Amino acid sequence: MLCCNEVADRPIQAVATRFVAPLVRYAGATVLLVPAVADAIDVRSLAGRLDGLLLTGSRSNVAGARYGGVDATDDALDLDRDAVALELGGRMIDAGKSVFGICRGLQELNVLFGGTLTATLADGHHRPTADETAYESLFDHVHDVTLNPGGLLAAAIAEPRVSVTSVHRQGIDRLGDGLSVEALSASDGLIEAFSARPCGGDVLAVQWHPEWDVADSAPSRSFFSLIGRSLGSNANT
Repeated sequence: MLCCNEVADRPIQAVATRFVAPLVRYAGATVLLVPAVADAIDVRSLAGRLDGLLLTGSRSNVAGARYGGVDATDDALDLDRDAVALELGGRMIDAGKSVFGICRGLQELNVLFGGTLTATLADGHHRPTADETAYESLFDHVHDVTLNPGGLLAAAIAEPRVSVTSVHRQGIDRLGDGLSVEALSASDGLIEAFSARPCGGDVLAVQWHPEWDVADSAPSRSFFSLIGRSLGSNANT
């Protein structure tokens, strides 16, 4: 699992605890935190040692320079996370390892596959700004997505339409090459999930936050169960 660069009273590596527990409980994974410090890790060696990678959500956005876009004046960026996520994710995919994404992770993977992002989203896709909403209610915003009948998520969840939490400012503009749509926003058709299997390992990402309500949501648990099955498949090959 990839960390983010955060600044409290000093720079730190951070990942929200809520991403860790579902990987252990529902995917049966042993979680290793990877620092998002580009010059501090051997990406080639690490890609060979990990069975899979989860690119989590973050308070930062992917820099526009990564996909030919323009950063908004209020964008929070994490350039080191961009660098490590794209290089490590790319090397693992090339090695036939599984890579998963949640929120920012979906956006990173779309860019990795040559896609682009947009910051022009309808209000239904994002929360109010951080100074307007307490952390405990950030994920109260819910909207519906429709699942592709032939997709991995539809097969695992066995429902054509589900309600999901949504906390993002960027979204997919042009879908990356070789990615298959797994879910669309029911209100405006924004791509909310995709999958691929380019080199033998699964690539699966969602724009929403299944980790937030996983204890109370069967569809969210299904996402992490898919991760577990994919990692198990990797271990047996």
